[in-house]
Amino acid sequence: MSPQPLSYIADAFYRQKMWKEAEKLYLHVTETEKRVLGHEHPDTLWSMANLACTVSKRGRWKEAEDLSLQALEARNRVFGHDHPDTLWSMANLAWIYREHGQWKEAKELELRALEVRKSVFGHEHPDTLGSMANLAWIYRVQGQWKEAEDLSLLTLEARERVLGREHPDTLQSIVNLACTVWKQGRWKEAEELELQALEARNRVFGHEHPDTLQSIVNLACILSDQGRWKEAEVLQVQALEARKRILGHEHPDTLWSTANLAWIYREQARWVEAQDLELKALEVRKRVLGHEHPDTLQSMDNLAWIYREQARWVEAEYLGLRALETRKRVLGHEHPDTLQSIVNLALTLLMKGRRKEAEELQLQALEVKKRVLGHEHPDTLWSMANLAWTYGQQGRWMEAEELQLRTIEVRKRVLGYEHPDTLQSIVNLALTLSEQGRGKEAVELQALEARKRVAGHERQDIFNASYNLTHTYKSQGWIYQDIKMVEDVVALSSRSLGDDHPDTKESVDALAQLKAGLGVVHGTS
Repeated sequence: MSPQPLSYIADAFYRQKMWKEAEKLYLHVTETEKRVLGHEHPDTLWSMANLACTVSKRGRWKEAEDLSLQALEARNRVFGHDHPDTLWSMANLAWIYREHGQWKEAKELELRALEVRKSVFGHEHPDTLGSMANLAWIYRVQGQWKEAEDLSLLTLEARERVLGREHPDTLQSIVNLACTVWKQGRWKEAEELELQALEARNRVFGHEHPDTLQSIVNLACILSDQGRWKEAEVLQVQALEARKRILGHEHPDTLWSTANLAWIYREQARWVEAQDLELKALEVRKRVLGHEHPDTLQSMDNLAWIYREQARWVEAEYLGLRALETRKRVLGHEHPDTLQSIVNLALTLLMKGRRKEAEELQLQALEVKKRVLGHEHPDTLWSMANLAWTYGQQGRWMEAEELQLRTIEVRKRVLGYEHPDTLQSIVNLALTLSEQGRGKEAVELQALEARKRVAGHERQDIFNASYNLTHTYKSQGWIYQDIKMVEDVVALSSRSLGDDHPDTKESVDALAQLKAGLGVVHGTS
């Protein structure tokens, strides 16, 4: 068979995410075209670029980078810097850098591609808008929310004007904007945008198109972050069943749906169901993608998390350590996934009482995140918060307080006062103050924080905050004058998590104890 039909078949495999089969064909086509057409023929270079993308999807970043660089350099030499094929090679290499967590290199390439495309094609050419969308994505993962949102809006407005409101690229821009808003904790806006995209995709593509199913998954994740677990579970199950039927049980998208559903079970403390699903995803990913594929390693880390929450420390540490060592070797010591494995392992060690080791790991992750992501990136701030908590576990309250204050100040400036991460930092600081016997300060902080959460958000953090507030009042002997607020929180917990969820039961018990201690009957004072 000639290379061209084989290339079409390889393209079909790639679109179906059958990476192994696609790689085999792309490799055959590339070698044949090199021999027949020459190393720098346009078709050969396209096949090389396609092979690079496929290798990247299989988690072999270094090979993918080398192939993409070869294709880019050859296209620069043969076609020139401004040729569309050269610009596509730049965009592909930027994408590989992005997938590998090399944000700086990805941003630099994408900015170069964007500037050239603007000058060659114009500001509203589809390729130019594609570069804008890619750059907005990079801003988002770097925590540069304003830049990401502004560029996403510009891209969306241009695509609506040029391509139409229901063009696939326009709908993808709506999804991208929803994701940017969602990551800033603006769940209602994100939900409205994702619903808009979902309804349009249902209408344009049909109920079971991959893009439609992805919107269902995205919407479920947004609902999960609001603590609306039951609604999220219904959507995730719907997407999972459709993907099983259409794509098959072992398709990468099906496995991601399996992992997402496991996460929802995990957040509801349904450990056995979460564990069963995550184990299934892990076993299939090992067989289909390989033991060292990034998705396989993510399943290992997720399963370690579940074991930790069940106090199965030995299994959690063993699996977490395996995931970390493999990620170091495959992805590199400074990849975001590697850093997440370090943090997860540190938390396991902390729960086992190995506080010094946990502290050393968290310091290691924090220093790398500061250098690679920047001092104000959300992941860096989470590492600061985790380190402060570790200090608290060791009774080092002054160090914990200092770090928590710094985290709050940065989160206020970067994320806003009412972002969930900012509010969680306030709760953490209040608990630290309480442990130092500074009860009045703790009460004032937590009362303010809890009122904001009840007014604005329905998520699990609300319920944790209410319990913390109740505990602080009781431990310091303060007279609790705002029982109605906690009653509202308990109602939210019951509605969002269910009466049987551990957090709901804990909040109800704490509230009952508090009322009994103050002589309050039937919710009145």
